[in-house]
Amino acid sequence: MAFSLIPKEVKFFDLFEQQTAIITSAAACFKELAIQGKFDDQGIERMRVIEHQGDEITHEIVDKLNRCFITPFDREDIHCLAFELDNVIDVVYTLTKRMRLYKLNVADPGMIKFAELIEQAVYSLAQAIKELRDTKNPKKILKHCIEINRLENMGDQLRDSVIGKLFDDGADPITVIKWKEIYEGAETCLDICEDIANVVESILVKQG
Repeated sequence: MAFSLIPKEVKFFDLFEQQTAIITSAAACFKELAIQGKFDDQGIERMRVIEHQGDEITHEIVDKLNRCFITPFDREDIHCLAFELDNVIDVVYTLTKRMRLYKLNVADPGMIKFAELIEQAVYSLAQAIKELRDTKNPKKILKHCIEINRLENMGDQLRDSVIGKLFDDGADPITVIKWKEIYEGAETCLDICEDIANVVESILVKQG
């Protein structure tokens, strides 16, 4: 039986694209729930299934990383990308569960806007990582990273605006605490997207 002494390269880019597809599904599901203002058991179960898929692909990436010798870029960066991408799903899933726990079944304009920003940031992440297959054209990748930075800045502004409105409207303290935590969690999701964009930019520098 023929065999090769040269280990076969694992298709990490295919795995990352599977992972970003799962994250895109999570962001789309979250936006749908936010627009409907219906964070019920059914919505939680949908997100749980997506989160489980995310865990599986993350474990697969790490397992293959531990087994292979040839990688398209630094092993540390592959490990970091896999876990940070999984963190995006984890935060979205946590937000979904927390909305149900706090019984915040309302189509809140601030939450809808955050969901839209998260979906846009995730889309840009997916495009940036897809373009990593060819680092000879870094401008295309950097364009997506810059867009993610812009969306994160919008998230900062939105967080301050919606939390400020809570106080201005004289909401009761418990309501303020609930929504403040939710808004800050949504902004954290955008922070993670920006962190991933920074990892992507670092990869470009190393590959340049």
